[in-house]
Amino acid sequence: MSQSSTKIFIRNFENGDMPLLGELYQSVTAKENAIFWWVGDEGNWSNVYCAFEDGKMVAKGQVSIINVVPPGRSKENNHSIYVNLKTIPERENDITLLDNVYHYLFIRAKQLKETLPEEYGTILCVGNDSTEIANNQFFIQKGFLHLDSLYRMNRDLNEPIPELKLQEDVQFSYWKMETSDEERDYLNVEAEIWPDTPLGLNRLSEYKNNKLWTSMVIRQTDAIVGGLMAWQEADHGVIEDVFVFFVREPWRKRGFAKYLLTQALRYLKANQLQYAKLMVLTTNKSALSVYESVGFCADKEEIRYFTKLN
Repeated sequence: MSQSSTKIFIRNFENGDMPLLGELYQSVTAKENAIFWWVGDEGNWSNVYCAFEDGKMVAKGQVSIINVVPPGRSKENNHSIYVNLKTIPERENDITLLDNVYHYLFIRAKQLKETLPEEYGTILCVGNDSTEIANNQFFIQKGFLHLDSLYRMNRDLNEPIPELKLQEDVQFSYWKMETSDEERDYLNVEAEIWPDTPLGLNRLSEYKNNKLWTSMVIRQTDAIVGGLMAWQEADHGVIEDVFVFFVREPWRKRGFAKYLLTQALRYLKANQLQYAKLMVLTTNKSALSVYESVGFCADKEEIRYFTKLN
């Protein structure tokens, strides 16, 4: 453990910190697989804490509500708040520095917890690349337990995309979800498919604000039997919330997943993006098989840890 003799100053992020943030970002992401959250717009800066030393930003952490359990779900479900905490590389083993920033993040997480429906518990989570050993070890020493592991998968959009057809008893469409009723319909189906990690309205709104955001669904009459979302992030496309693998029994194993994925790939390619990304649980062998069948390859692994936020 290294400790500095100079004083560390910690406060919320401010607009004037952008140049120092850029320097921190460059140093952290020099390690190719490091997961670094950007600070977002000014409305999010109350969730962002920066540590300064000798005029340099030496660490940054932030928290965000990721999943909110909708009403009527099993009491075993938990809301989830995630934390991201990074230091300059030469200080990644500085437990004192990490502890000091984490203290502020934990207090803010408790404040955010108070805004969530209290009939469910809340877990505080962190996700890091499997190679970020020092950062992972810090949270393990804090008492965090393994939650799950995910592969980050890439797909070159310059490679051929399969041509697939749907059966005549179902319909494919883009869905803008322009009304609150439509958003609620989507979230109800999504929460049924993913009861442990429901998306929630706030997260859906964040997704819809992304560049090139679109939603694609397959319906049989009025019933939604599968769907996904896609958008642009930086220089690549993202495919998210694919919920065709665990749909109701009558609609399983009918090729809906592959069809939706190929439509998303075509959409992203048509918008001049060069590659697409998605994430999948390492234990979800059926999903991995489908993603690989349309050209995705796993190249990184993210490990997530959690602790109960009492």
